[in-house]
Amino acid sequence: MSDAPLFPPTAPPARPVSPGLYLVATPIGNLRDMTLRALDVLAAADLVLAEDTRVTAKLLTAYGLKAKLERCDDHASARAAEIAVERLKAGEVVALVSDAGTPLVSDPGYVVARAAVAEGLPVHPVPGPSSLLAALCIAGLPADRILFAGFLPPKSGARRTALEELRTGRQTLVFFESGPRLRDSLTDMAQVLGPRPAAVARELTKLYEECVRGDLAELAADPRLDAPKGEIVVVVGPGEVEVASAADADAALAEALTRLPPGEAAAEVSKALNLPRKPLYKRALELKAR
Repeated sequence: MSDAPLFPPTAPPARPVSPGLYLVATPIGNLRDMTLRALDVLAAADLVLAEDTRVTAKLLTAYGLKAKLERCDDHASARAAEIAVERLKAGEVVALVSDAGTPLVSDPGYVVARAAVAEGLPVHPVPGPSSLLAALCIAGLPADRILFAGFLPPKSGARRTALEELRTGRQTLVFFESGPRLRDSLTDMAQVLGPRPAAVARELTKLYEECVRGDLAELAADPRLDAPKGEIVVVVGPGEVEVASAADADAALAEALTRLPPGEAAAEVSKALNLPRKPLYKRALELKAR
């Protein structure tokens, strides 16, 4: 079998790039993940706002592109927003990129996009690589309902508090994490969230791409995940639905009846314990009559 050609023999023609702010996704590791539309926009941009101008300069050089670069990191995002709004009002094309992946996802570019939206200026997505979606695709876990929780707090106490707030949700959870904190985070996840299936994806699209799967306790003890290098995405499956016992329902109703009439008490407990309201109302009347 012959090798595939480097590029398709034909491609849809490039469209003119109209003035506006373009949120351009860039490769998370493999340079060939750059989209044709992203290249069109970067070639036409009067200004490119970059989380790290050195990283973006290397990307542009790889594709033979040159552009005016301005820094847009946590310390410079407010100034970058002012510059972007000024340029956009002058009818220019402004591109916003992060170091890798899709802008605005755990990224300081949110400040720029928000300023443009507030001024009623055009904002366009240029979709492409995303470590969040890439990890979700290969995790082998439900992807119909997800909650992206970004980076958890670095200290265990605050981290466990944040995880406790997510514990009762019935969706797949996605986190970003750093190598040095990974084991501690997985340990806290296992203790707070319980024995849920999970996956740890790292070095996505790169030469040493890896996805380790197992329940949270297994992953917390896996030697392969002892401070690994590279950017890391943790995907955690949804927890099982907990069914409240009759004793739990009676206890909740008894407490609610000290504050509320039977109908409202039944409604409150129904919502809190995910139980049908009518049987609870009947039981509330019985408890009230004692």
